[in-house]
Amino acid sequence: MPKGGKKGGHKGRMRTYTSPEEIDAQMKAEKERKKNEEEEGAAVNDNQSEDKLTASGSEDSDDEGSHKKKGVEGLIEIENPNRAAQKSKKVTDIELEGPRQLSRREREEIEKQKAKERYMKMHLAGKTDQAKADLARLAIIRKQREDAARKKEEERKAKEAVQVAAAATKGLHTLSLK
Repeated sequence: MPKGGKKGGHKGRMRTYTSPEEIDAQMKAEKERKKNEEEEGAAVNDNQSEDKLTASGSEDSDDEGSHKKKGVEGLIEIENPNRAAQKSKKVTDIELEGPRQLSRREREEIEKQKAKERYMKMHLAGKTDQAKADLARLAIIRKQREDAARKKEEERKAKEAVQVAAAATKGLHTLSLK
């Protein structure tokens, strides 16, 4: 494909193509570079394995397999919790029957529900201030209703007595006229 993409570039610019000879030269250079890197890597690995063999007899080697820290990095110990690789768990290692740790929100929600249940039990038993106030208010209302019912009954009896007396006097008047 020509350099400059599918749509090309500016008006009238000449497109340049890479010749097959240039591509072959680039590929050979890339292969040689990789080969040199592999040889250098193998030589370094051989040197490291020889160093480990000689150092395995002495106990003063602290750096086995770790790189030397540069600059301030060696002085300050920093642990980044986000940098640690997440370890995947096997299905057999997961504990289903064990106590599951709840999140803070879940724990607070459960505590809130339990507190509400305790309050309702105490409220129904009449031990809370609100329940005592409710019971006192209900007693006052019950007393007022009883007084009102008694008064209404007395008024009804008085009214009946007046009607009976009126009927009796009316009956006397009718007898005397005859």
